[in-house]
Amino acid sequence: MQKQTIDPWKWGEQTNSVQAVEIKQPEGTLYCSGQVAINAAGQPSTADMRGQLIQIFENLEHLIDTAGYECQGIVRLNVFTTSMMEFFTTCGDVYQEWIAKHGIKQATTMFEVKGLYANLGVELEATVVK
Repeated sequence: MQKQTIDPWKWGEQTNSVQAVEIKQPEGTLYCSGQVAINAAGQPSTADMRGQLIQIFENLEHLIDTAGYECQGIVRLNVFTTSMMEFFTTCGDVYQEWIAKHGIKQATTMFEVKGLYANLGVELEATVVK
């Protein structure tokens, strides 16, 4: 796979994403369904949004690994949240640390939505290439 990120504006350096990602010659592409904070038994989390995001990252890592991909191959990571304000004030550091941990430079869209599955507060949707 050949990966090139495109971010033509200087302000883009201050974000945790890029404006576009170009992939040439991928070996495969994994389209992940939206992941929410559900444990291995299928029970939704009762944690706050921060705790939910931590569980989601664990679930996403497990899903990506099980499929034979790596998190650093994430090229798109969409965030759905019931409160943009709460996400940025309580989850921003967790999100940034996870992105940095995996060396991800991804295209991202964030959505504030009225509701999510099981009244959870955050959901992530990823596209991964290798």
